[in-house]
Amino acid sequence: MRFHKIANVNKALDFIASKGVRLVSIGAEEIVDGNVKMTLGMIWTIILRFAIQDISVDEMTAKDGLLLWCQRKTAPYKNVNVQNFHTNWKDGLAFCALIHRHRPDLLDYSKLSKANPLANLNLAFDIAEKYLDIPRMLDAEEIVATDRPDERSIITYVSSYYHYFAHAREAESAANRVSKALAGRQGNDDLENEYDRLASDLLGWIQRTTPWLENRVTDNTLPGARKKLDEFRTYRTQHKPPRVGQKGQLETAFNTLQTKLRLNNRPPYMPKEGRMVSDIANAWKNLDNAERGFEDWLLSEMMRLERLDRLAQKFKRKADIHEEWSKGKDELLSRNDYRNATLSEVKALKRKHGAFESDLAVHQERVEQLAAIAEELNKLGYHDSPAINSRCQRICSSWDRLGVLTTQRRQGIDEVEKILERVDTLHLDFAKRVTPFNNWLDGAREDLVDMFIVHSIEATQGLINDHEQFKSTLIEADKEYRLLVGIFQEVQRFAQQHNIPGALENPYSSSSAQEITNKWNEVRQLVPRRDQALQQEMMRQQQNERIRRTFAEKANVVGPWIEKQLDIVSSIGMGVHKSLEEALKKLIACRTAVEAFRPHIDELEQYRQAEQEAIILENKYTKYSMETLRVGWEQLLTSINRNINEVENQVSHLRKHLAC
Repeated sequence: MRFHKIANVNKALDFIASKGVRLVSIGAEEIVDGNVKMTLGMIWTIILRFAIQDISVDEMTAKDGLLLWCQRKTAPYKNVNVQNFHTNWKDGLAFCALIHRHRPDLLDYSKLSKANPLANLNLAFDIAEKYLDIPRMLDAEEIVATDRPDERSIITYVSSYYHYFAHAREAESAANRVSKALAGRQGNDDLENEYDRLASDLLGWIQRTTPWLENRVTDNTLPGARKKLDEFRTYRTQHKPPRVGQKGQLETAFNTLQTKLRLNNRPPYMPKEGRMVSDIANAWKNLDNAERGFEDWLLSEMMRLERLDRLAQKFKRKADIHEEWSKGKDELLSRNDYRNATLSEVKALKRKHGAFESDLAVHQERVEQLAAIAEELNKLGYHDSPAINSRCQRICSSWDRLGVLTTQRRQGIDEVEKILERVDTLHLDFAKRVTPFNNWLDGAREDLVDMFIVHSIEATQGLINDHEQFKSTLIEADKEYRLLVGIFQEVQRFAQQHNIPGALENPYSSSSAQEITNKWNEVRQLVPRRDQALQQEMMRQQQNERIRRTFAEKANVVGPWIEKQLDIVSSIGMGVHKSLEEALKKLIACRTAVEAFRPHIDELEQYRQAEQEAIILENKYTKYSMETLRVGWEQLLTSINRNINEVENQVSHLRKHLAC
């Protein structure tokens, strides 16, 4: 019946409440109705009260106390760092560490791997269930597959470990006491001797061990601290457990002895001074305190030394990288290769050096990190600080030297670039000016040596005028020439002053200053020669002018005379006269006149020969050439002779006719 179920649940809730468990909003009806959320909340409250709340470690209770207990028990174990009750338990190593800490005979922790979480979890759960009677509350596959395992489930399961190992220790102590009590029946004297022996031995061991635990000094190296940790583990697992049994045996022997003495109505046994049970308890308490302090110190020292070791390895790694990078950089920066380079090569070296400077700036941070790491290692007292400091000093000194060499190389490249740019500017200016000037010189030389052919005074005077105009440009040409030579001389001065190889070679022009000088000197020498040639030509043309005028004056007389005689001969031949005899007389008279005129023709021939010798091709002063005059003269002679023959034949024929 529902009513009975609710009543039963209420009884259980009342009992839970009587134990001081506060149930908020949890009623019997919700439990009976199967409210999963309420039921699980109640179960967790019960677990928290009866399984976890009573846990107390160093005045810390419940969850915090359980976490502290787990941290202490697993602290010496590799790959275990318990900071919570969820993700730190996923790999199973924490469970295995708890078991191995209390029962090292059940598993070999050194063979476990963080890479096998499922195997680790199943091993811990199986051992706990088989040998420790702890139920398998958790599922290994679920823990591995979950990003954040359920915290409450793990707390509940881990609390089972806590209670089991706490009860086991109490049971072991009780069993030892009972065993010792039963074994102590042999007699009071034997018990007293046994107590005295055990007390002396235990106190001696405590007195020897406590100073060792209070000695908080290592060789400041991680191997030395690990050796201390191994010694402490040996103490915990091999030396102390027998002494724990010995202490229990001692207490049992003392209690048994006192009981026997009391039952026998004998005065209680009073151990020797300093060997009382309270003395042993105080000594043991001091031992436990020293042990806890030693463990805490050793773990802290391990973490410090591990950090120092990581820092030292980090320093070494960064130092190796930096030294490998800086190898040979001194030699490269010390080179003066830019001093024998061309401008384009210097610019390429400058770009390359700029890239190196950028790389240098990046490495500045690495050097600063190295210095910071070295300083931190010094502050934390690293055992090999002198070697670290020495290497750091070498790196910093090398870095400073690289900085100085980098600056010097930059300044050297900039200086050479500036000089070469000045030389290049001069070369470019020279090339821009020399090309037109060189062309002008070539043209001038061509004109000055050119053969001129003229046939008149006017043409010759034109050449003279052109030459005078050309001479007027020589002043500006001389300025340009001096400017070009000045540019070249400045380049020479730069080359000698700064020892620049190949500086005299102009990449922009194939013309040299010497070539321009030679051409300029040649032009200057050709100018007076041209003057002389033109003056001689002018004199020749003036002479030719006189020859032309002489020939023209004579030709202008001979030419019309020949034309006139041709007209006369022609008119006689046309029969304008009254009789043949008269015509014949006229023709003979003409022939006589022509023969008398021949000296004039001979004179013209002499004038013509003078023209030919002077290479006079034209004569503007007459329309008659010697060729036309010769043709006219020959034509005149031929016409006269032909007409005379004809007239004579006519006269002869007429006479014959009259005779018949």
